[in-house]
Amino acid sequence: MFHQRAMSRSRFVIAAAAASAVVFLGAAGIALGGPEAGTAAATAGCGKAPALTSGQHTISSGGQSRSYVLRLPPNYDSNRQYRLFVGFHWRGGTANDVDSGGSDGYNWSYYGLRKLSDAANNGTIFVAPQGNGNGWANPGGQDLRFVDDLVALLDAGLCIDTTQRFAGGFSYGGGMSYAVACARANVFRAVVVYAGAQLSGCDGGTQPIGYMGIHGISDNVLGIGLGRGLRDTFVRNNGCAAQNAPEPSAGSRRHVVTTYSGCRAGYPVVWAAFDGGHTPGPIDSGGDGWQTWTSGEAWKFLTQFGGGGTPPSTTPSTPLPTQWPCRVSDTINAWAEGLTSNITLTNTSTTPVDGWSLVFSLPGGQTIRGGWSATYSPSTGQVTATNAPYNGQIAPGASVTFGFQATHTGGIGKPDWFSLNGRTCQIV
Repeated sequence: MFHQRAMSRSRFVIAAAAASAVVFLGAAGIALGGPEAGTAAATAGCGKAPALTSGQHTISSGGQSRSYVLRLPPNYDSNRQYRLFVGFHWRGGTANDVDSGGSDGYNWSYYGLRKLSDAANNGTIFVAPQGNGNGWANPGGQDLRFVDDLVALLDAGLCIDTTQRFAGGFSYGGGMSYAVACARANVFRAVVVYAGAQLSGCDGGTQPIGYMGIHGISDNVLGIGLGRGLRDTFVRNNGCAAQNAPEPSAGSRRHVVTTYSGCRAGYPVVWAAFDGGHTPGPIDSGGDGWQTWTSGEAWKFLTQFGGGGTPPSTTPSTPLPTQWPCRVSDTINAWAEGLTSNITLTNTSTTPVDGWSLVFSLPGGQTIRGGWSATYSPSTGQVTATNAPYNGQIAPGASVTFGFQATHTGGIGKPDWFSLNGRTCQIV
């Protein structure tokens, strides 16, 4: 794992720490295509007073209390569909470092993007999640689940264009941005990965999504070859023509930005290599700081998809409902040392489910001993329930019921989250 301190005006101070073993676990994959550019889709928060304000907040996710910093644009308008940017911090950094810009302040807030957004009609909502242990190890998919829960909360309380969700981050935050690209290409439009590597997993990794990678040729923490590997995943997924993107030579003090050709319409891949080390803010003349060129290039990449523009001419007469893809009810019948769980899963989306896996976390002390109408693996901890041969298809609005018998050591609670084929379900 790697540790970075907040950016100063002149340079980043980087320290690398070796770990004896690192396990990279991703969240459940998503089999749906990405959001198409050009057609705005309003969230439930449109047309009503904002339910959230700028500042630090907490949210319950996967049985944990997670925190984040929210930054609404000046003069927020609930009738305007905003772009959303999720900014992930580096190893040892914090959500506040991303939001505040560290010692560079406003000029470097959200990797310099907030200043550019404010200068361009204030069209972006920014949010900085806080990683456990100031990192993004994503064990058991818990950080992806945090992102899912955070997006659902923001959609319910604010007016966001669902075709204009973006993520980005540096180093470990770049790894988390890559994990989002792999597993949530149906939720996010594009990502910007600054000096990243596969540190937070890649569950799925087969769907197209807009991708920009920024990496130094002399990075001695996460070598540029690691960044090229991330990039090439989406060169393939996006149908781009394979090419050896040009990169500057050592000592040239310059950067080279390449836009890949032949990519599927609306799914660009951009590679920005620079003569420098492990930093998101290189300056060609030397050093690094908020005066970097990366902010402008990242902003140009993100804004090519549109969004965050002028307010709509009409206000929806009725706010749209929160778009949960699934709903779960769980009935527990417990006795001294055992219990049964009867689960009803409803498809609340508009498309059929053809084969399902429902992932959930059993409370401590519970062990599944047998079940019906599904298979369960493993029997403790984070469990995946998979459809039986006869109930794998769920039409929109239809439900399936299944369950299990378990022993317990005193805790008879229910799971506090369920994820259907990688998408968080509403619990009723």
